Amino acid sequence: MHIMEGFLPVEHAIGWSVASAPFVAWGIVSIKKRIAANPEQRILLGVAAAFSFVLSALKLPSVTGSCSHPTGTGLGALLFGPAAMAPIGAVVLLFQALLLAHGGLTTLGANIFSMAIVGPFVAYGVFRLARSLGASLAVGVFLAASLADLLTYVTTSVQLSMAFPDPVGGFMASFVKFAGIFAVTQIPLAISEGLLTVLIFNALARFNPAELRAMKLIDRAEVQA
Repeated sequence: MHIMEGFLPVEHAIGWSVASAPFVAWGIVSIKKRIAANPEQRILLGVAAAFSFVLSALKLPSVTGSCSHPTGTGLGALLFGPAAMAPIGAVVLLFQALLLAHGGLTTLGANIFSMAIVGPFVAYGVFRLARSLGASLAVGVFLAASLADLLTYVTTSVQLSMAFPDPVGGFMASFVKFAGIFAVTQIPLAISEGLLTVLIFNALARFNPAELRAMKLIDRAEVQA
């Protein structure tokens, strides 16, 4: 992530675009309903989009044809639900492809699927599970953001392995190679993103407690703490 322009075979590029399109449409509807009901949340939506754009614009060279970087999608997934991050991530990735040469137009669908669909759904699910098991707010946010980051790269490894299976070992051998190389840079990046997301979330809880309580992300005791 991002997979570079023209790197995927045409059939794979089209397939991932088709797979991503329903989630983007669902997310647009979700955002419209959310903002119509809570117009005051526009600022938080902008914060989530800006956070994802800035973090995912920071990249380190990784596997040939790709790169490693934070994703920033975990924060938005917690605030607005995972579906909302699909169109937000699509816009982020589109602008990065056009303005920063990160990723590309032909690989936009694949990059959306890994960063803006899989990552946010992982973040949301991990956060809800952690909280239901009694984890603190900070631990829940950290696990959500860091695992969303890691699973984005697991998905990218799957995408690359499907497109370029190993001549001898096939898909699994290729997946082990891609995932192993990504892990060198992505594990510390995921940990860093988790810690940064906790800091941002704590700041939001301090300055916008009413909105986060309305989203059922925090309770009064946590704000006071």
